[in-house]
Amino acid sequence: MAGKLWLVATPIGNLGDISARALEVLRAADLIAAEDTRNTVRLLNHFEIKKPLTSYHEYNKTEKAYELVREAQAGKNIAVVTDAGMPAISDPGEVLVRVAYETGTEVTIVPGACACVSALAISGLPTRRFAFEAFLPAEKGERAAVLQELQREMRTIVLYEAPHRLLKTLKELRDCLGEDRRISLVRELTKIHEEVRRSTLGEAVALYEAPGGAELIRGEYVLVIEGRDPEENRREEAARWESMSVADHVAMYEKQGMDRKEAMRNAAKDRGVSRRDIYQALL
Repeated sequence: MAGKLWLVATPIGNLGDISARALEVLRAADLIAAEDTRNTVRLLNHFEIKKPLTSYHEYNKTEKAYELVREAQAGKNIAVVTDAGMPAISDPGEVLVRVAYETGTEVTIVPGACACVSALAISGLPTRRFAFEAFLPAEKGERAAVLQELQREMRTIVLYEAPHRLLKTLKELRDCLGEDRRISLVRELTKIHEEVRRSTLGEAVALYEAPGGAELIRGEYVLVIEGRDPEENRREEAARWESMSVADHVAMYEKQGMDRKEAMRNAAKDRGVSRRDIYQALL
């Protein structure tokens, strides 16, 4: 009988946050695939769990995924863990899950801690809709493209950042989103020095740039950033349409494959007028 892949969430700081079910699965697993076996060994030793470990990380994620899937299909139950939190969320486990489904291998989950959702919940910013970007891309062009997309993002934005890159990223965000945009800097979640620092992007940059500011930057960060005011988007859109003639506006939609009636309806909606107004303007 084939085995399963078990995605097992592990604590993001406080070991007491591990669930009884997670411990049960780890104890029953034939093999544990870990992002960093050194971190996982400390977790397993704390709970007196002795199981075979194998590395599954960013640099072997595709080749090793097929190897793990073959072992599961041969009957092994494999627990997959990341360094902390939920496997496959900003984690190589994403590839493993995709390969498992491609090969018909069963995947199940043991839910638990996730830094993204935990930071969002404690941020004090709107939580109903959010955009999770994990770490911004390192490549300059791709990074600039993502930042440009975030300029118009109206949902709350959640990012991860390492301490040695925090100030650089905050400066980029300030320049892109504006110094008055609200942010909650969440660090050391569930640990002794847990902190939520609420400010604006401008205030955060000034704090960490000031003498002694670098000493305040400790631990891994989750940045929770206020989304753009929808009214700003509406004003920007209105200015765009005002600069375009009605004929050009309708033609823009026709070039996208719409017929004249649909193009007029969309132009009217954009401009906040009736279709009759668009018709009269075209005449």
